[in-house]
Amino acid sequence: MTLAKGKPFKPDWNGKGEILLVDKPEEWTSFDVVKKVRSLFRIGKIGHAGTLDPKATGLLILCTGPRTKSVTRFMELEKVYLGTMELGISTASFDMETPILARRSIEGVSEELLRSVMARFTGKQLQVPPMYSAAKFGGKPLYKFARRGRTVERATKEISVDLFDLVAFDPPRVQFAVRCSKGTYIRSLVHDVGTELGCGAVLTALRRTRIGSYDVRDAWTVDELITLKGRPAAA
Repeated sequence: MTLAKGKPFKPDWNGKGEILLVDKPEEWTSFDVVKKVRSLFRIGKIGHAGTLDPKATGLLILCTGPRTKSVTRFMELEKVYLGTMELGISTASFDMETPILARRSIEGVSEELLRSVMARFTGKQLQVPPMYSAAKFGGKPLYKFARRGRTVERATKEISVDLFDLVAFDPPRVQFAVRCSKGTYIRSLVHDVGTELGCGAVLTALRRTRIGSYDVRDAWTVDELITLKGRPAAA
């Protein structure tokens, strides 16, 4: 059973298990959400199907009990995101988590040029995980090396970007939509666009709106789950 908004909330967390859709808040890690839900409902076994960065918001799928065996299946599904990038700046993390390293003019960057550059990053391609990421090297997350000023060699990984579309162009801010395979780093896509344009670009906001057929509009916020905890189970 999928515990989505608009359906009766009568969970069986530890018996047959549940699939819970949660709208992750900004500044929370994905594991923060797992810990909160576990403590709220006293769940024995729980996991999430696909990490979101702390600054990102949106759909997180949690699985409990025997349903945790479905985590891998959910992670294989395509993802849809809405994001915002800022042109003309560069950072080591490809987002605003680290200081701005450079500023460049965006003169000459038109909507038409931006669309054509974004189109070059659709389809199957190889992507290198950014140093500021949770991808592992020698059993340790890459960001631990990056925070010590170290850069290590990373293996490329094939990804597929089915849609990379311009939603709004208000220089230096650009809103965009992405539909992609698992393991795609949206920050890296933005960085690559900025490099291709010659002015740099960083990700400033990201929201995951869909995983396969699961939509964030059907997800519970953490505050709603806290409220539900205090109510009797639905009949």
